[in-house]
Amino acid sequence: MHWQKENYIISDEKEKLDVQYIHRYLSNKSYWAENIPLETVKKSIEGSTCFGIYDGKNQIGFARVITDKATFGYLADVFIDEHYRQKGLSMWLMEVIMAYPELQGLRRWMLGTKDAHGLYEKFGFEPLENPNRVMHIYNSEVYKTAGGNGNG
Repeated sequence: MHWQKENYIISDEKEKLDVQYIHRYLSNKSYWAENIPLETVKKSIEGSTCFGIYDGKNQIGFARVITDKATFGYLADVFIDEHYRQKGLSMWLMEVIMAYPELQGLRRWMLGTKDAHGLYEKFGFEPLENPNRVMHIYNSEVYKTAGGNGNG
């Protein structure tokens, strides 16, 4: 599927994704996936519902949802290239994701963000009501060590 707004297109077609561009952005410009190996990015795309945003044929943003398409979705790796910010593209990307047919009826959505709370609140995201019920394992060094996934 694809959606168009002015010169911009959002597509859920994985074949259109510029995996090298996504890897460069995540590895070099994101605070959440610094130094992520290319093979890890490829595997994450394979296992997710993905959305690329394009200016013509050039990819300018990305987001993915890790989901079982029945009960749960985790929104991850959302970004818009810095040259395209302040144009409403992140809002549009979120509108498309939240209305995406295969993601309707999920009981729970989750995400992690350091600086985009205002955007996500517009779509109903809020801090955990009972954070003591949520547990996690977080390995902040996974992309810095050869043992992380063999791609050091």
